[in-house]
Amino acid sequence: QNTVCFSVGYSAVALNHVIDFKEKKQEIIKPVSPAELFPSLPIVQGTSKRIKVLTRLTLVVSDPSHCNLLRSTSANIRLYDIIAVFPKTEKLFHIACTTLDVDLVCINVTEKLPFYFRRPPVNMAIDRGIYFELLYTPAIKDSTMRRYTISNAISLMQICKGKVSSQRENKPLELRGPYDVANLGLLFGLSEGEAKAAVSINCRATMLHGETRKSACGVVYTVKKPHRVEEEETAVPACKKAKTQA
Repeated sequence: QNTVCFSVGYSAVALNHVIDFKEKKQEIIKPVSPAELFPSLPIVQGTSKRIKVLTRLTLVVSDPSHCNLLRSTSANIRLYDIIAVFPKTEKLFHIACTTLDVDLVCINVTEKLPFYFRRPPVNMAIDRGIYFELLYTPAIKDSTMRRYTISNAISLMQICKGKVSSQRENKPLELRGPYDVANLGLLFGLSEGEAKAAVSINCRATMLHGETRKSACGVVYTVKKPHRVEEEETAVPACKKAKTQA
């Protein structure tokens, strides 16, 4: 099913392993290696680059005790590229934003939220480099869910300054291309620039945050400054210029 992502313009995809502690006792296993699923990675549409496949762990937490697993130094947790948490209560949402070492905080959009988003924990999450994630597929398939999705998204957008990313459910027919998802972002209260960032810049920032979390230090990217002839000319003293020209 993930091969559909390669043909609509996405350059990276995350294989998501979801654990809901409320359903039954589950253990965090090692992520499946992308090489086992894709012996030869497809080429991204319109480019000559191969798709980048990441591994992601999403924990659905409904009790504070569930957060202890994230606080532990589990070897398997550190193997995932992206860690996301789906808090079900206001207390857990506050904990996820302020203390948990995660990359994403997922927001429920399929029903009316039992709590209001408060500015302090949201701002702290932003300061820590954590992004918020909205599932956009409920807005496509059901009118009631569409109403909840738009309402909950607007409530979050009023506080989080556009620091969001998007996700779809594991159904190929409900997958939309990056530009279509950006257009949906306009319904969620995002500006045009924020909507585009939700499917591009913010996603890359989440990936880099995951690399920083795994390395326990940081990730630095360097860019070579282009050489400008004008700067070289102004750096030469006038007397030397005269001698050279003479």
